[in-house]
Amino acid sequence: MGDRVDEIMALAKSRNTADRERLLIRLVDMCNQSADDLRTPRVQALLSQVFFDLVFQAEYDIRLRLAENIASADWAPSGLINILAFDDIEIARPIIARSPILEDPDLIRLLVEATLEHQIEVARRPDISAKVVEAILSAGRPEVMTALAGNEAAKVSEDHLYELVQKAEEVASLRTPLAEHPRLNDELAGYLYAWVGAALQKSLATRFELNTKALDAAVAVSVQQAKAGGAKLQTLQPEESEEERRDRQLVAKLDMSGQLRPSYLVKALKEKRVSLFVTALAALGRFEAPAVRKAVNGTTAESLALACASIGVDRTVFPSLLALLRETNNGLPGGNDEGDRRAYQAFAQTNPKSAATLFRKATSES
Repeated sequence: MGDRVDEIMALAKSRNTADRERLLIRLVDMCNQSADDLRTPRVQALLSQVFFDLVFQAEYDIRLRLAENIASADWAPSGLINILAFDDIEIARPIIARSPILEDPDLIRLLVEATLEHQIEVARRPDISAKVVEAILSAGRPEVMTALAGNEAAKVSEDHLYELVQKAEEVASLRTPLAEHPRLNDELAGYLYAWVGAALQKSLATRFELNTKALDAAVAVSVQQAKAGGAKLQTLQPEESEEERRDRQLVAKLDMSGQLRPSYLVKALKEKRVSLFVTALAALGRFEAPAVRKAVNGTTAESLALACASIGVDRTVFPSLLALLRETNNGLPGGNDEGDRRAYQAFAQTNPKSAATLFRKATSES
């Protein structure tokens, strides 16, 4: 090793083009030595001094050979690794894929400043962290997100997967890798079911034992609403608040997966989330959210009772549900003993279909 270092230092002093190419070749060959030898102070000083000057002037095939040889090295100078990571994609690819020197800030910088091909390689890198995943999702480039969806080793959380499933509505290339993702669960599979074709629907239904009858019905309702120009749970309204947006997304996920049930209304109120209660009740009854909000904030509880009766809320549960709502919603809906008695009667006097019709009529009147 000592003789090789002396030879490299002698070549480094030469300005001859041939000598400089020989120098880089010697450095590449030296990379195959043991890591302990390469960590000696003398060799590290040599690497830092020589690499940077040479890498800018070396021929493509020399830089490629260098990148392939040091891609997995934990002793390589950080500055050199970052330079190679921004090089032509064939040179950068092994560095981005394998270098332990690249840290989250380096990878995020590639996502911001490098070409689309470099960004795709970052998304394919094994074990990328949640921070890098979030940067990819924040940028929202379809090709990069598709590469991420196919990266089973990435630190992708359930929330990240949910965001990817949402984007699959518009980005068709996401659907197949998401359908095959090992961390997809039954809730997300039910949501993804709406966006994929028949073959993937069959695969998801088999893998997760989905209730395809309920899912097909939910998809059919969404299609009908879209054709009629009606409101869709997935449509962001201009006046929608951030809280309402999150609630809408959560309810849509539960609805599409067949997990949204009347009992969820009580859960929402116990968490003191009136907006979530409104969104869930609207989805369960296929009502307009403003109509449900009108009932929730009304002067009596009769309209609310009709909405709850239409979706199968048990008559014995409604009084406690109403009490929870009033406690959370500043005493609304209002009313007195007589008004509440009439509200309770809605459960005995109407069937679900009639209750839904009466609710829509009551909330449409000014």
